[in-house]
Amino acid sequence: RLPVLHRTVWCNNANKKANYAVKVSGVDITPYPVKRGKETTFSIAATTDENISGGKLVIDVKYLFLHVHQESHDICKETSCPVSGDFVLSHSQALPGITPPGSYTLTMKIVDGSNQELSCITFGFSISLAAVAESIAVAAN
Repeated sequence: RLPVLHRTVWCNNANKKANYAVKVSGVDITPYPVKRGKETTFSIAATTDENISGGKLVIDVKYLFLHVHQESHDICKETSCPVSGDFVLSHSQALPGITPPGSYTLTMKIVDGSNQELSCITFGFSISLAAVAESIAVAAN
């Protein structure tokens, strides 16, 4: 299992956790804090008693309470399908170099092929200025 590195809360209310078909047990973000312009991997450890053969991962990102980004990914491209038991959803991407540093909130929903919500969590992450300092150092050399 991946450790929960960030305060992770269930969407809507804490009592709804018991009703989700997919239970998230850990969130890992590497590297942390996130460095703009550098590839970052978000790994979500989860478990399910169901046999999930398809669906999507829907990600919404807020910066200072402003919605700044939304994307979705095929679950079967982020982990092996069919999904059952313990599994890890892993997605890597480089954030643009112009991404403002600071605190962000990510809401992640997992929906099946019928668009039924299987899980929903929200967690915060930070983007550092380090990539800017590194690019200035490289440019100076």
